[in-house]
Amino acid sequence: MHLQRNELHNELHARPSMYFDAPAQVFHLAFLDEGDAAQTIVRTLCDRHVALADPALPQGEFPVGDAHLKWERHTEFLTLTLVSPGTPGTPWPALPGVLAEVAEAHSRLLINADQICVESEASWRGTLDAYGFHDPVGSTLDDGKATVWSDLRLNGNGLNRILVLNRQLDGRRLGRMVRRVLEVETYRLMASLTLPVARSLSAELRHYETELVALSDDNAQAEAGEIRALLKRITRLSARVTQTRARTRLRFSATQAYAQLVFERIVELHESRTGDCQMLGTFIEQRFRPTVRYCDSTDQRLTRIGEAVAHLGNLLQARVQVEMEEQNSQILQSLSTRADTQIKIQKAVEGLSIIAISYYLFSLFKLLYQGILTMGFELSARTALLGSMPLAAIIIGAIAYRIHNARRH
Repeated sequence: MHLQRNELHNELHARPSMYFDAPAQVFHLAFLDEGDAAQTIVRTLCDRHVALADPALPQGEFPVGDAHLKWERHTEFLTLTLVSPGTPGTPWPALPGVLAEVAEAHSRLLINADQICVESEASWRGTLDAYGFHDPVGSTLDDGKATVWSDLRLNGNGLNRILVLNRQLDGRRLGRMVRRVLEVETYRLMASLTLPVARSLSAELRHYETELVALSDDNAQAEAGEIRALLKRITRLSARVTQTRARTRLRFSATQAYAQLVFERIVELHESRTGDCQMLGTFIEQRFRPTVRYCDSTDQRLTRIGEAVAHLGNLLQARVQVEMEEQNSQILQSLSTRADTQIKIQKAVEGLSIIAISYYLFSLFKLLYQGILTMGFELSARTALLGSMPLAAIIIGAIAYRIHNARRH
């Protein structure tokens, strides 16, 4: 059996929903996991309430009085969900102390805070005005088995209030449905984290585009001596675009993933219209899609700028390569001309050398002939000339042959 088989198989049960019956109060907080904040929060809760829990686990659940608190660790954030029985006095009680302490200690990292009042038909107060909603959106869920409303506005405590009326869902299906609603809000806000990044990039991208246009114009008009400076400018722009891309790639990718989860969870709610209210999922999609599209368009804009800079660099490199080939061709032609000239000079030198050698050789023969006459031998000039001519021809021919072989090698 594979060593990780059990771990991989149990991923199917890694994040179970909390099951409960109406009426109930559900509080949901999401914290960004920066600087091991999730580890610190979970360890603090475990030390105070359940010493045997393992903070390193991806999720855990333990009782807090008559309520149940569950933590879930995700890639970028931590969620705390507390489910307590409904209170007959007010539909929107204050945030429980165990969550209020964490929210106050890590307020800078608190990205989402939801409060869901889950009512049964018996505890239902009859009108939305009784719950403080004046312009809500709402939907009937799961073929009329439950109804959800919210004005999607933060109250004075920074909580997004959501009202759920359960009609026919059992505890398990109710827990799963509430989990989907909470995931829509949490993933929506996590996806929206990229919006400030995209807005801050707008001016930077405009500067990149302006510089890219200027570089394109300069590239079309640049002379041979300006190519090196132009290539340096393109390289600098490419480095800056690459740096920006590396700095924002993770955030834009995360937005696409979170947005996909939001739209999937909305579909899983199986919404239908209730009364005159706009459907909750439809409202969120209409208001959330522009954020996703703006972030996606910014990401594509940055990608296109990077591709355009790379293309411009390739064009300039091709131009430099062509000019280098032309220069190399001119150099080779010059070398060929120089070699031809050297060969002609060498041939002339060889001819002069043979003439000089012939002159010195006949001078040597003349001296030899005079020496023979001085020694008293009788030798006519005609006989000496006829005897020395073949020898001189052989010597001069051998020397010419050796010079020719040496030049050829």
